Parts: sequence; structure tokens; C-alpha cells
Amino acid sequence: MTFEYAPAPESRSIVDIRSSYGLFINGSFVDGGDEPLKSVNPATEEILADVAVAGPADVDAAVGAARRAFESGWGGLPGRERAKYLFRIARIVQERSRELAVLESIDNGKPIRESRDVDIPLVAAHFFYYAGWADKLRHAGFGSDPRPLGVAGQVIPWNFPLLMLAWKIAPALACGNTVVLKPAETTPLTALLFAEICQQAELPPGVVNIITGAGETGRLLVEHPDVDKVAFTGSTEVGRAIARSVAGTRKSVTLELGGKAANIVFDDAPVDQAVEGIVNGIFFNQGHVCCAGSRLLVQESIAEELLDALKRRMARLRVGDPLDKNTDIGAINSSAQLARIRELTDAGADEGAERWSPPCELPDRGFWFAPTIFTGVSQAHRIAREEIFGPVLSVLTFRTPDEAVEKANNTPYGLSAGVWTEKGSRILSIADKLRAGVVWANTFNKFDPASPFGGYKESGYGREGGRHGLEAYLVH
Repeated sequence: MTFEYAPAPESRSIVDIRSSYGLFINGSFVDGGDEPLKSVNPATEEILADVAVAGPADVDAAVGAARRAFESGWGGLPGRERAKYLFRIARIVQERSRELAVLESIDNGKPIRESRDVDIPLVAAHFFYYAGWADKLRHAGFGSDPRPLGVAGQVIPWNFPLLMLAWKIAPALACGNTVVLKPAETTPLTALLFAEICQQAELPPGVVNIITGAGETGRLLVEHPDVDKVAFTGSTEVGRAIARSVAGTRKSVTLELGGKAANIVFDDAPVDQAVEGIVNGIFFNQGHVCCAGSRLLVQESIAEELLDALKRRMARLRVGDPLDKNTDIGAINSSAQLARIRELTDAGADEGAERWSPPCELPDRGFWFAPTIFTGVSQAHRIAREEIFGPVLSVLTFRTPDEAVEKANNTPYGLSAGVWTEKGSRILSIADKLRAGVVWANTFNKFDPASPFGGYKESGYGREGGRHGLEAYLVH
């Protein structure tokens, strides 16, 4: 029997999207100096708003506002007083969670179930968590007199716009720093709504500044001489450029970059549970996840059984309107990213891998890509080496645990991995050998504010989240 799902759309009426947005500098919205960008709904290609672009003078004004706020009080404010603002922000995020979730799905393209049930709750949780640390920094293990660095310049990506903002801003403020943050040019709207939340929380002017624009705006911020700390999440290519630009300066840097995670399934793993983990690992957020399990390593003896189960599960995934509560896979974030996904999947087919997607009716307008798996993949194929950042899974097989580890580590990245087995001893043994910053056991894509996150090799350096996430924002 087949059940048809009736549409269950979330209402857009809860969100008031303005026709244009300015820059948030020193507690107020101001006009930008350059030609504005247009924010586009990736599910419909509808233009949502004109968004100001910060030029050199705007970046200088934002950094100057952050410096004045730091030196005039925020940097020396007792931790318990800073915590009050963080708690207040966390509560307002909870109160406005539906509004934030709907706006995130409209601007980003991710399903409302994910923005509502994952992203926004984690945003509030991060502010609650770091509010608790604000008056306990002496006990964090980073010296007896930890002090803030000063002004933090933060650049975040488009895949988790508001969550990445929380990862950056919450620990920075808890430690006593002030912030200038640049969201991605394709997803600026929830960051600008967060600016309104800062006003609502009566955060002192200049403590948080949000400037919008494209790559040039980010470069101006990162290279500004009065920025003490740079935090970047995004592509490895841009991360390399940032590392070069700050080399030899006094700036502290953390980089959270790309990944090509291996999801390793052994022959004793519960197949149905593993299949759910595989689906969550690669199709969550359309595969727009730096730690996505984009390489499936399955033991040869169960490969056929597992792939049959995986294809049955993929056939039930629903692709469509991000605001429909039944949708599993939403829209690709931009036309540029869709072109990148198509380029790499075409290369996979040209190199001899076998491509499969379930029957899938895609909408006529917007940026869409059907969930796809490739079998017959070798380690030399581009789809096994390069980060696709889309709903595309490359399947490889192995015979022994040593072969699994060797293939999993055969990548320039080192952000995450997954291990599926019933043997606890095998989990510990394999995890110890994997060169990855995060290893999930019998699950995937689980996050908690108290748990540090970060990678090795070309996946960057430094940690965000947990007690470890404080270190990057402290002089100690």
C-alpha cells in the first residue's frame, strides 16, 4: 500500500521580509556604500530583498564601532553581566523560533523540519551554553587570568547561516570580545534578523556588528589591521587565502573548512539502522554539510544487501517545497552550487562510476538536484576525492578493518567520520586510527554545544563548541 502525503506548508505570513536591508553597525542599521546584492529564494528564484554591500569605509566603521565598544566597557564587564545578555538573546531566539525557522528555509532552501527542529534549537542552546561559561572562564583550564582578545572578525557560510553565527558569536561574547560578522552573500537574512534580536536584547551598541557583502567584503574584514581574531567557516580554497593573508600578523585564527567524510559500515552493523544513518549523513540539508558522510565504505559481504535497502529508503525521500513539513530534501542553495554539483556528478559518470537516483519529479523553477548514489567508485575518481557539497554519495567497498581505515584516511581532508558496528572494541580501535576531528559511532551528524568540533589537514584547525571553543577567543 502506498500513502500519499497531502501538502503541509508552513505559513510565510509570520515573517516580514523587508524590500531592502542595510548594514548593522554600532547598534543601528545604516546604508552600504556599494551596489546592493539581491537575496534569492532558491526554491522559486524569487528575489526576496536588496541587501547592502559593505565597502572599505563601511568595514572600517564596523571595526571601529567594535573597538570602541570593547575598550569602553564590554571587554571589562564582569562575566556575570555579559551572561545576562547571552541568556536574554537565547530566550528571544526561542520566543522567535518559528519566525527564524521560516526565514531560514526561505532564504537558504533547507526543509522547514530541519530549520525548525535542528538549527534554531541549537542556536538557542549555544547561547545558553556559553552564557553559563561567561563568569567561569578562570575554571576553563586556560590559565588563572584569561582575558579577551579584542575585536573578532567572523565570516560564515551559507549552509547553516544562523547556526554558524551562533557558533561564532556566542563564545566570542562570553569571553568579552566584540564582533564584526559577515554572513554569506546568498543567505544574509537571518543574520540581519539576529541584529534586530540584539537590539531587542538591548545589547550595547558596537558589541555585535553585522556587515553584508560578497567575497571582497570578507577580505576587507579579515585583512583589517584593527581585527585581533579571525574566525572563518567555508571552503578550503578561501581558508588557504585567509591563512596567507594573516601570516606574520598578530591575529589569532581558526579555520573550519571542507570535508570528505567516510561513513564505514561493517558486516555486523544493523542494516536498517545504518541505512538511516547513511541517509542522514549525506542527504541532511541537501548534502550542504562540511562533515557530510559523502563516502560510504561498506564491507563487501553486506554491500549488496545494504545498497538494496538504501535504494528502497531513498525512493521514499520527498524532494520539494522547503516550507512543506513533509519535505525531506529541499532546494540547492544557488545556481552556482547546482552547477558545481552537476559538474562533479557528470565527471563521476564519465570516469566510469554507475549513477543511480530514485524516480523523482523536481519542481520547474528553482535549483534542484535529485538524491544520487554512485557505485563502482575508485579512490582515483573525482567524486571520491573532491567535496561535492550536495546530495551525492560515493560508494566504495572494503574487506578488512585495515583496508577500511586506509581508504577512509586517503583524503586531504580530516573533519569527520562514522563507524557502524555492534562491537564496542572495534569502534574504539577504528576511531583511534581515523584521522578525523569528529568520529560518530552508530550515528551521524549529532551535535551538542558542549562538544568541540573541528578538523585536521585541509579541514582546518582550531575547535568550536564546548570548553575548547573558548580558547580561541582568550589571551592566556
